Order: sequence, then C-alpha cells, then structure tokens
Amino acid sequence: MSKRVEEFQSFRKKMNERILGADNRAIKRFFGVDTLTYEPGKLDTKTKEMLGLVSSMVLRCDDCVSYHIMECKKEGVTDEEMFEIFSVALTVGGSIVIPHLRRAVAFLDEMNELKATED
Repeated sequence: MSKRVEEFQSFRKKMNERILGADNRAIKRFFGVDTLTYEPGKLDTKTKEMLGLVSSMVLRCDDCVSYHIMECKKEGVTDEEMFEIFSVALTVGGSIVIPHLRRAVAFLDEMNELKATED
C-alpha cells in the first residue's frame, strides 16, 4: 500500500476512535450528521462525494481532499471525472487552490497505483 495512503487511513482511524471514545455527545452528533449527509437521498452518494471534494479543495483542507478522493474512487469516479471536479474547484477557489490541486493529483496517483497492485 502507498505509504501516504496507508498513513492517512491509519491516522484517521486511530484518531476517530480516540475522539469518539471520549463519549462527547456534541462531537458524536456532529460525526453522525457528517455520516448522514453522504447517504443517498435526492442526490446519490457519488454526487455528494464529488461535491464534498470540490468544497474541500476550495476550503483548502488537504485531509478532507484525500478523504473525498478515496470516497469518490469507491463510488466509481473516473480520473476524467476527477479532473472535471478539480477544474470546478479551481474555478470557484482561484489560484490559491493550485497547491491543493497538486497534492490532490499526487494522492489520486497513489490511489491508482494502489489499485493497480491489488488487481
């Protein structure tokens, strides 16, 4: 597994367990709302993940970008669709998004390499 992908997944899992283990009602509810938001409704999960990716890029949250790239790949988003998503984020967010675009493409490439080794 790609070191960056593995480190991201491991840290996220560890810290989510730690945070939720503190049993803070407000935090648990927020995490619950976040989970519910991406369930299918009038929009399917794939569309919601693509929206999450654009938002994360515009807000410049690299962890969120990585997470939504992983979720988009799970939902079957192609690389061509990813670059369309990236172009929307760049248009909305402006040139300040470019460094996050670079990291997003690097993470996407690592996800693709990982999938290639699993196939």
